[in-house]
Amino acid sequence: MFNFKEIISVTLILFSVIDIVGSLPVIIDLRRKVGKIQSEQATVVSGVLMVSFLFVGERILNLFGVDVASFAVAGGLIIFLLGLEMILGRNIFKAGVDDTDGAAHIVPIAFPLIAGAGTLTTIISLRAEYQTVNIIIGIIINLVLIYAVLKSSEWLEVKLGPGGLSVIRKIFGIILLAIAIKLIKTNLMAGI
Repeated sequence: MFNFKEIISVTLILFSVIDIVGSLPVIIDLRRKVGKIQSEQATVVSGVLMVSFLFVGERILNLFGVDVASFAVAGGLIIFLLGLEMILGRNIFKAGVDDTDGAAHIVPIAFPLIAGAGTLTTIISLRAEYQTVNIIIGIIINLVLIYAVLKSSEWLEVKLGPGGLSVIRKIFGIILLAIAIKLIKTNLMAGI
């Protein structure tokens, strides 16, 4: 049931898609605007969204008559675009930061920055290849990392600098492209 290799794979895939380190500029800008980020609330809300979608997402797909393999291919395409976004430095999916009534820890950090369309699509896509328990463990590991990054965003801003953030973003972009190609290839073969 527990598969260490699957847990590591899921953790790395989600870490790349969530791109919390690549989102640091947005988080830092938001922290400057509102003063403080509620790291605990943002982490809990994003975790609830991800785990809920893991279990209910497939039922939602069934309402529309879409199987998991087809959704995984669509998810692979989205992951591919996210990877391109990270490498090329273009914003395809992320809208501008909007502070709505001081709820900066939920909108836009928990949703859509952490648990956005790319993350939720990836979670459903992962169900096609990985066991649920390993996906949940991968989500939990990512929540711990997200919390750590949110809590230390000011310190990370100073230590990494603009160049370091850019390099990390591009490395994870390349990893995402490779993952997307594997996901598309595997699920297209399964459908044949």
